[in-house]
Amino acid sequence: MKNRFTVTITDFRGARHYSLHQIAKRFALVLACFLSLLLLGGAAAIYVLNHQIQELDTMRAEKAALARSIEQRNEQLRELAAQRQQKIQHLDHELGRIESLVGLESGSGGAQEREKRLAALSQTALVKGWMLRTIPNGWPVADSRITSGYGWRNHPVTGERSFHAAVDLSAGRGTAVVATADGVVNFAGQHRSKLGKLIILQHDLGFRTHYAHLSEVEVEQGEFVQEGTTIARSGATGRVSGPHLHYEVWHIQRKLNPEPFLEWGLRNYEELFEREDRVKWESLAKGIRQRAAGLRQQLSVTAPDSSGS
Repeated sequence: MKNRFTVTITDFRGARHYSLHQIAKRFALVLACFLSLLLLGGAAAIYVLNHQIQELDTMRAEKAALARSIEQRNEQLRELAAQRQQKIQHLDHELGRIESLVGLESGSGGAQEREKRLAALSQTALVKGWMLRTIPNGWPVADSRITSGYGWRNHPVTGERSFHAAVDLSAGRGTAVVATADGVVNFAGQHRSKLGKLIILQHDLGFRTHYAHLSEVEVEQGEFVQEGTTIARSGATGRVSGPHLHYEVWHIQRKLNPEPFLEWGLRNYEELFEREDRVKWESLAKGIRQRAAGLRQQLSVTAPDSSGS
């Protein structure tokens, strides 16, 4: 019989005997259960941690993608801001150039100052544009020159010395003759005087232009014509020595020198007022400014509400 160790435990319930083999067996069982639980807990913890790591990786990838998207959007916004700044600089440059062109002093500043400059420019451009469409300006025939100016001369046919209250412009027979301002045809046809076939245009602000020695008349009395519209063909009707255009500029009942009007335009806008001082330019300009202001007010009142209300 093998040697065995026996442990006896005595209490009020009596004596209990345990062999060392039984104790070791129970201890091993408890240890095995503990290790099993420990392994299962570790496996569960590893599974949970792996799942959390996957979730964190997914969130990190999503945030990285979001960060790239935000960076791309920021880059687009930076490009748009740079383009906008370039456009603003170009606008300021063009605004300054146009201000110089129409005779305004170039300004500077932010958006509010720019709006004021645009409003002033719009008003000035409207007034000047209105005057340039209303008052005769430019050449009634293209590629021409003055063959006989305004003033005293010896008449090319009669030889008599007389005052020539017009300019004669070189023009071959059949050359297009255009209106030098918006107006209404006051007369169109054969004139009883030495001027032959004649067109008289009545313009606004008391101005009138005469086109004489025409070969053909292409408008009728009472017709409205715009600046630059072909109204006739040059010729040699009436008392002339050859084909040309006889051109007169009137204001009220006074014949003016047409030469300053031929070269008048936006670039030399003030020059006409200095060369022709018999017209009350300031009064005319004031009237046009009042018209322009009234027109802008009417347009602002009648403009549809952009808010849709």
